[in-house]
Amino acid sequence: MTKPEKPDKPFAVSEAIRAKREHKTLLAEDIAALETSLLADIEAFDLDAAERRVRREESVKSGAGMIDTGLVFPDIVPDSMPRKPAASRPTEKPVQPELRLDGSNLLGQLRQQAESRRQELHSALADRTSANEQIDQALKHLFFFLHDFVQQLNIVKPAIPRDFVLLEKYAINQLVWLEGFADYRTQSQSAGALVELVTFTCRLSGNGVPIIEKEDAAIERFRHILFDYGLPFTCKEFKNERSYVERAEFEIGGEVSVSARWRADFTRGVLILETRNVERLGSALFTIHPQFVDYALLDDFGRLLLGQANHFRELARRE
Repeated sequence: MTKPEKPDKPFAVSEAIRAKREHKTLLAEDIAALETSLLADIEAFDLDAAERRVRREESVKSGAGMIDTGLVFPDIVPDSMPRKPAASRPTEKPVQPELRLDGSNLLGQLRQQAESRRQELHSALADRTSANEQIDQALKHLFFFLHDFVQQLNIVKPAIPRDFVLLEKYAINQLVWLEGFADYRTQSQSAGALVELVTFTCRLSGNGVPIIEKEDAAIERFRHILFDYGLPFTCKEFKNERSYVERAEFEIGGEVSVSARWRADFTRGVLILETRNVERLGSALFTIHPQFVDYALLDDFGRLLLGQANHFRELARRE
């Protein structure tokens, strides 16, 4: 391998430094040649030309957007793009003065009528609300009484001194309390959740009646009567040769179902009492004002159910 004609200067310098560290000696002519070469390079170095070259390179980079200054600038929207105008604050409309024609007799009369009507509606609404709450309280009072009433009677099971007469000549008698039950129902939450119905039912047991015979069309009429009274029965039919029912024998048990429904009539502001087989076989209807549902009325209603002397009808008809 041959040495290059002109050795690499950095390489020669590094070799000289390494040689010095390793305590090597160079030839005098090699050192002199190295010094001469360095001085020649220093003299040939043009500082102005180097500065111009650096400026030219920076100018080229600046034109290409390559200079990194470390600063972040916001995007600039060209003037040619339309700009969205700022939202303008809505101007408040001037308050229009109330138009009043005080000199008009017709308008004055209409205003008075409208104001009077508004007061009537407000008063009617307040009265209706008060009446509804009164009905709700009366039914609650009634339910608590009946609930306690049947609980005691379900234990005592007293005799009921009453005869249930059927067809004016047959009677179910010697009755004994079997079982009673009380319940209530309220409106939906959206309607106010007021109590709108209280029910009472009980079963009495007594002696049955003899077999009752009916013929032809009287068979179906008597069957419907027994259904209306809620009396349990069995029917034995006798047919002729043409399969037509000519005669029937009805065997009626001694059990009687008694019921009472206290229903709210919020429109009229009253209570409607519907009873079946309470005093006698069949139905009865009472209209009772809620303010009269007191202990006197409730006690007499209980006596009525037990077949005892009472003034329930007089108390229920109070106005």
